[in-house]
Amino acid sequence: MIALPASPLDTARALSAEFARSAVERDQRGGTPKAERDALRDSGLLALSIPREYGGLGANWQQTFEVVSEFARADSSIAHVFGFHHLMLATVRLFGRPEQWQPWFEQTARNNWFWGNALNPLDTRTVVRSHGGWREFSGKKSFCSGARDSEMLIASASDELAGGKLVIAAIPSGRTGVTLHGDWENMGQRQTDSGSASFERVRVEESELLLDPGPLSTPFACLRPLIAQLNFASIFHGIAQGAYEEARQYTRAETRPWFKSMARESHQDPYVLSHFGDFWVHLESSRLLLGNAARLLDTAWSKDAQLGEEERGHVAVAIATAKVAATRGGLDLCSKLFEVTGARSTHASVGLDRHWRNLRTQSLHDPLDYKLHELGDWALNRTLPIPTFYS
Repeated sequence: MIALPASPLDTARALSAEFARSAVERDQRGGTPKAERDALRDSGLLALSIPREYGGLGANWQQTFEVVSEFARADSSIAHVFGFHHLMLATVRLFGRPEQWQPWFEQTARNNWFWGNALNPLDTRTVVRSHGGWREFSGKKSFCSGARDSEMLIASASDELAGGKLVIAAIPSGRTGVTLHGDWENMGQRQTDSGSASFERVRVEESELLLDPGPLSTPFACLRPLIAQLNFASIFHGIAQGAYEEARQYTRAETRPWFKSMARESHQDPYVLSHFGDFWVHLESSRLLLGNAARLLDTAWSKDAQLGEEERGHVAVAIATAKVAATRGGLDLCSKLFEVTGARSTHASVGLDRHWRNLRTQSLHDPLDYKLHELGDWALNRTLPIPTFYS
């Protein structure tokens, strides 16, 4: 059993510094970051959000997402699979019974299990069939982030006899019939293993089904999509922070002033200073919005079954607001950083382009326009977002 770190954020910072040394090369290579995932296992941080009584570190969501952002500053793929791991743990806690999630939490903390994702509610190609005391999952699933090199999977299947109802289960990743394909070849988040999975007559026991209370069944269970959204926003903020820090270092050390500039050094050029002022405003705005959203989420989480629909709705508004700000500002920063770093910074060896590619790829998880529609309905009509897997 791995010793738990005394300071999770300090541990994350040390790991991030190590991950940063190979981040550009690994981004170009793609594939599974096996050494980095094993370093996470050895760190004890996979138990970060697990309560202390089950062997974990007992971190709240604000602390957990601070670590996610810290990883994203150096390597957003690592932040992605790490954040998804804790989202999967939240999924079994919110959708399952105590006699299910408590042993899974204990085993995760004891054995340093990594949890992967094969849920994707919009992909209904995997179907479930009943066989007396067990179920069978068969079909395909896309966007299975972190599924490869994981010990456990959250998987979903469509019950066609129940009108397409989503059935969710927690199963071992290595179970017979589960094939995790290495077919993730997207322009960003290249080491998240977000490719596809196949299920060929996979046996799922009744004890592995998350049916009570089940997905989106209570206000408390409806916190699951909000945790997912705040996870994404935390990744985006971390990406923007990392991009800013690299742009700042490059500008001060490498960038030359434009020949018409009255400044002797680029870091004194008024246009360069104006851009960095914009970068700073974005980062501070996102930081404050994320902090507010995380505090509201922690308060809602602490209420468990006593959480009401209206309070859950206000948390949804706060998290959607933070996500919109982190997405818009992050994309702008990751694009405009080249206006301060200059033409030479576009060389592949520098790797500054990975920040925009990573944020752009992950931010398409669900359209920003629909987030703004929900926020507009709240701002104008005081209508709280209706719970779905994305809101």
